[in-house]
Amino acid sequence: MKVLVMGLGLHGGGLESARFLYGRGAELTVTDLRDEGILSPSIDLLEAERRPGRAPVRYVLGRHEIDDFKKADMVIKNPGVRPDSPFLKAARRIETDISLFLGAAPARISAVTGSKGKSCTTSALHWALARAYAAAPRRAFLGGNITVSPLAFLDDLSETDDVVLELSSWQLGDLRGRLRDGVPLLKPRASVLTTILPDHQDFYGGMVPYVADKRVIYEGQGPDDVTVAWDDEWGGSFLRESRAAGLTCSTAPLPEGTSGGWLPDPAGPAFARLYGKLGDGVFDGSLAEIVPERPLVPGHHQKRNFLAAGLALLGLGLPPDTIREALGTFPGIEHRMELFHRAGGMDFYNDSAATIPEAAAAALETLGGGRTVLVTGGTDKNLDFSPLAGAAGKAKAIVLLAGTGSEKLRPLLDRAGVAYLGPFDSPDAAAAAALGAAAAGDSVVLSPGCASFGMFLNEFDRGRKWKDAVRRLA
Repeated sequence: MKVLVMGLGLHGGGLESARFLYGRGAELTVTDLRDEGILSPSIDLLEAERRPGRAPVRYVLGRHEIDDFKKADMVIKNPGVRPDSPFLKAARRIETDISLFLGAAPARISAVTGSKGKSCTTSALHWALARAYAAAPRRAFLGGNITVSPLAFLDDLSETDDVVLELSSWQLGDLRGRLRDGVPLLKPRASVLTTILPDHQDFYGGMVPYVADKRVIYEGQGPDDVTVAWDDEWGGSFLRESRAAGLTCSTAPLPEGTSGGWLPDPAGPAFARLYGKLGDGVFDGSLAEIVPERPLVPGHHQKRNFLAAGLALLGLGLPPDTIREALGTFPGIEHRMELFHRAGGMDFYNDSAATIPEAAAAALETLGGGRTVLVTGGTDKNLDFSPLAGAAGKAKAIVLLAGTGSEKLRPLLDRAGVAYLGPFDSPDAAAAAALGAAAAGDSVVLSPGCASFGMFLNEFDRGRKWKDAVRRLA
């Protein structure tokens, strides 16, 4: 079979697709608009798969060639490529690493999407399952948009295992209408939709098509599955539309008879109350605490994520006490409010995965603005920066990274009378400015509220380079 991988990338999806298919005997071509210098880490890993007697991988880098798409039996699409790409229109068959995985995976699937909090929710859900199965033959795996392609562990899966997938709107859009034996390819036992906010508007041009892709997460579900969503406008529409049993997240106690959970006090625990047979559990309406008052990871928004994860875990059959204990010990994840360094009485955080303005504003809320130096800005995704501008006045100091998003934010800060340093065109310069503005007892956080393109390869590269700069300079 002739296979063309469109977008080798550095996140893992393209690389794992290439390794997976090459290992199964495919005649493989890899094409990417980036050059060999940028892609060398992925190329080196793919070349390590070479075996005697096998044809070498063919690379077409810095460009795409339309004939490659016409001649391929199958094209593996990068999620960020627009579906109306003329190259894709020339392809006979289009797949992604997620569609290949779902077409073959024997395990029980849970899936998480949203605009804000999906990585934390996904990771917390997986963490709790892994701890619950520590002494059992069942295992839990984590993959998807969280930079781990599930193809990397497909061959290790059994029917008794659990897989938790973080899925972006782009990945979900690529799954629309795809079937496996007449059933939707994506049919999660539990689906979770975290808070929906404007994102990727440069790609979608409006909220309706953006949210339409999010809805794919539950389109294959049935009455034996569960859908978790918030009780806001978007979440309410998800719960009404899904054929699965709905579990409602709220900040206020839910009416009797409504299955779900709530977080009434940002400083307190979260509770759940479920009724009847839901997913893999049977419930009698008893009240249970599922998120402790003081988990290891700080922040009201993190407790919201834990509540959503906890409800999904209840639907998967885990007891409330097991859920509460596991979520209370969840250590957090890299690039999401990651406390990575302490020096001179200052705490340094990496929140590089905060790629929308609301997420950067939430970082200030979590840390307390008066003793926080916020490093923010980057590339615009056609988003509204007023939430970040409104919160910025609470910070001790604002340091801007160069980019179109920062240019959009600056006049808002000027009108609000909020001073700022920069914009700076390197992480070293931004870190030096932040150190100059901070003192013992302060927190310094990179929380960009923007995309990373331009100065960095991606948000993970941005986070790593920020950490390197701080460790060298602080």
